[in-house]
Amino acid sequence: MTPTAIVVLVLALTVVWGGLALAILNLRRAPVDPDDDEPETDQPLAGDGSGPAGRR
Repeated sequence: MTPTAIVVLVLALTVVWGGLALAILNLRRAPVDPDDDEPETDQPLAGDGSGPAGRR
């Protein structure tokens, strides 16, 4: 392998494994609640028949 290929390989591995490590650290710092998939608003969702697009 040429030195250029080795540098690119090390850079790519650093980006991939570094991103994984940062994602794991971020999830450990601020875990995501799996039941928190509800919208943050009291507004009806689009297409539920209550808005102008739902009335025909």
